[in-house]
Amino acid sequence: MLSRRVLLAGLFAGLAAGPMRPARSAAVLTDDGLYTQPWFLQSLLELADDLGAATDARKHFAIMWELRGCPYCKDTHLINFARVDIESYIRERFDILQLNIVGSREVTDFDGEKLPEKRLAEKYGVRFTPTFQFFPDSMKALAGKKPRDREISRFQGYLEPKQFLAAFRYIAERAYEKESLRDFLKANS
Repeated sequence: MLSRRVLLAGLFAGLAAGPMRPARSAAVLTDDGLYTQPWFLQSLLELADDLGAATDARKHFAIMWELRGCPYCKDTHLINFARVDIESYIRERFDILQLNIVGSREVTDFDGEKLPEKRLAEKYGVRFTPTFQFFPDSMKALAGKKPRDREISRFQGYLEPKQFLAAFRYIAERAYEKESLRDFLKANS
């Protein structure tokens, strides 16, 4: 049986014009005041489905928490994601779901609980923007864990482009299995 996420992805793919993978996409300012990337995950806000789809696509699943008017969120989009090397690296290896730290859209958490974005942020202890949360490759790895223990890594605040890319390499290269993000950034920035 096809999930709603798979059907939605097929619909968007069918409506897309031109090549499957454009060279570079510019950030877009949405009606809710957040910048976004056209290649960010279009989700039904069911985290288990999003994680499964990312894993099936051999990608890592991440959530980017933002806030309207956040200057560091804006810089992340207009400086970091504007670099072709950064966008290409992340786009090929990650599915990123953008959430609003004070938002009201209903999200279904990995454990099945349905709650507004704001309450989900509280549940995971997300207090700053931007915050990137990275999750393991399977639901099995999340089973029985408290919300904050479900993450394999997190970084918050603005990182300069070189460190930003290194933080994503930390996940993609599975360096979190050997060392802390702080140590990895020191060695790779």
